[in-house]
Amino acid sequence: MIDLTPQATLVSELILGISDDRLGDPTPCEAMPVRLLVAHILGLAVAFRDAAQKIDGPTTSTPPDPAGLALPDDWREQIPLRLTELADAWDNQAAWQGTTQAGGLTMPAGDAGLVALDELVLHGWDLAVATSRPYAVEPAALDAVEQFVSAVPDDPDARAGLFGPVVAVDADASRLDRVLGLAGRDPRWTASRSRRAT
Repeated sequence: MIDLTPQATLVSELILGISDDRLGDPTPCEAMPVRLLVAHILGLAVAFRDAAQKIDGPTTSTPPDPAGLALPDDWREQIPLRLTELADAWDNQAAWQGTTQAGGLTMPAGDAGLVALDELVLHGWDLAVATSRPYAVEPAALDAVEQFVSAVPDDPDARAGLFGPVVAVDADASRLDRVLGLAGRDPRWTASRSRRAT
């Protein structure tokens, strides 16, 4: 078992600190401004909460649909609630056993728990860098995500729908930057660089 609570709390705090005037800002996720990234996190919190509980229904059987993302009006109330529910659902030994479904894919439950944590760590960074906020991942969460991303080959077929191509980082890069690079993120991303590239 891995405790998702510290990372879920960190992401919740990041999101609650976003002012309305930052919702249209770009993020490292292409074509996904802050508003849609927050909506995506809200959706994945529900999906992986239900995956932990082995619920077979629309929340777990439907693949993510970026085109269908919309941020509800009460997102500031929903985000802390759903992220707490997510962490609580995985704070149960039974959640990590057997198989489950998330995003329309059936997988070992332990893998689903790691994917949920990976999503929280990576999208937490996406939001932090997009909104110019500090970001420090708990070592245990970073350990688990590093093992997860390191196991995915730098092969387009293996990474399709999961990560982009590996991004090279400096030899003296921080461990978080190395993990980001392995996950296809550029640790040097900034909103101003993103705007110049478009």
